[in-house]
Amino acid sequence: MKSDDHHTMSRRNLLKGALGIGVLAGLGVPGLALAASNDNTTPVERDQQWLKATQKYAPERKRWLAEVDKGDTNGPFRPDWAALQAYQTPTWYADAKFGIFVHWGLYSIPAFGGEWYSRNMYIKDSAAYEHHIKTYGPHTQFGYKDFIPQFKAEAFDASVWAKLFRDAGARYVVPVAEHHDGFSMYDSHLSDYTAVKMGPKRDLLAEMSKAIKAQGLHFALSSHRAEHDWFFDEGRKFPSDVSDPAHAGLYGPAQSRIIGAGGDVDLFGDYTYVSQDWLDDWLARQAELVERYDPELVYFDWWIGQPSFRNTLPKFLAWYYNKAAREGGSAIVNYKLGEFADGAGVLDIERGQAPGIRKDVWQTCTSISDKSWGYIENDTYKSAEQLIHLMADVVSKNGNLLLNVGPHADGRIPDGAKDTLLKMGAWLKVNGEAIYGSRPWVTFGEGPTETASGTFAESKSRPYTAQDFRFTVKDDVLYAIEMTRPAGEVTITSIRSDYPVKSVHLLGTDASVAFRQTAEGLTLTFPANAPEQLAYVYRIETR
Repeated sequence: MKSDDHHTMSRRNLLKGALGIGVLAGLGVPGLALAASNDNTTPVERDQQWLKATQKYAPERKRWLAEVDKGDTNGPFRPDWAALQAYQTPTWYADAKFGIFVHWGLYSIPAFGGEWYSRNMYIKDSAAYEHHIKTYGPHTQFGYKDFIPQFKAEAFDASVWAKLFRDAGARYVVPVAEHHDGFSMYDSHLSDYTAVKMGPKRDLLAEMSKAIKAQGLHFALSSHRAEHDWFFDEGRKFPSDVSDPAHAGLYGPAQSRIIGAGGDVDLFGDYTYVSQDWLDDWLARQAELVERYDPELVYFDWWIGQPSFRNTLPKFLAWYYNKAAREGGSAIVNYKLGEFADGAGVLDIERGQAPGIRKDVWQTCTSISDKSWGYIENDTYKSAEQLIHLMADVVSKNGNLLLNVGPHADGRIPDGAKDTLLKMGAWLKVNGEAIYGSRPWVTFGEGPTETASGTFAESKSRPYTAQDFRFTVKDDVLYAIEMTRPAGEVTITSIRSDYPVKSVHLLGTDASVAFRQTAEGLTLTFPANAPEQLAYVYRIETR
């Protein structure tokens, strides 16, 4: 997941900006940046250090690659983008509408800045760098690896999490199996640095899987392994434990990041070194995750779209999709804008929304907290009202909401997050028929409040009014979701007399709603004694 400190514009806009200042002019790529390094090893030497540190896993890596080779054509899909565009999203996902994301790992221990602490603590003059030295000492004495013994997960109870997520109204859960930091929260047979071999010495992902399924929820996972190719490169620019070959199994090759004028998110201008060995290891790890934990959905973060992955990624997709087809299971892959050929997976718009109804099911992901995806101290939390409004907008446009929670290092869900989740669940218990299993209407909504669309656009959102509605349909019933409580009458201009209405009920009450319908729209008289809600749902039946 991307650090919010680095990304306030959409990736699409940043790319457009880069092109606008001449990225393609003269077939050149201006603005490439490669900072000077204290570590003079070459990219090949760095890769060799990492391979030597993980040499004992080479046979297991080779075995998984052979499994993928056997399975990526054993089914309806071939490992090429043209074939993968025939992918169809499973119905359960289109019906689910609401999932929970979980960012939890070593980065939860310092609880400072966010889940990118593992990288930022090595960036000289950054807030995280200064905090780290002040709190833990020099990087030669206390590096990121030294958080591992402190990660004990002593208060973690997967069954408590799963019940909370069910009570919140979620239908699927996506824990982070491995973040950019390279520490596996599962029992990987391809790494020393796992939660089973170190730290809590428990298979945290397996515990989550079991508990999530026991609550009748769909189990999924995310892998952010791709970015680990370079994630610790800043630690090579001054004396730190990153350059010590003894720790290459955790820190990876830590290749020098080379980015273009578009900045961190401009994958078109990203020329970071990625070896075939790294791609093979990445592919083996994804296959291991799927085979060992059987997720119904796999979420990939943005760097999977780096050009070096373009030929390796289809091998995983074909293998995963074919496996599900043979076994009668579910295989969904979330990707970010521009990383897949259209239709080869399910688009995720990070911290943003679509401008209108999308033909294919899509997803937005955001964090319940305002400042981070992982737990940090003194964070603030979005209100349940804000998130229900977001959900209504997203669902009306054929999307799902994936809402992230960042637990404490010890495994407790923060009280602020828990409170918001339970309020969302209470609303869904009353109004969920307008959400679950619904589909878009002829228009997604109406009202004066414009919704900012695109990646990282949620900060531009404005409060809704009583004239703002979002629409869904299910079983020939139209649902109109009014974002705030009206005063007396309100008119829905999209429901005119050519869409004849038979009855209107406000969910959460027993009474019918008085209405009149004209060429100007459907005018409703809001029940004066209706209870307060986060949003108001009218069940509208036609003649």
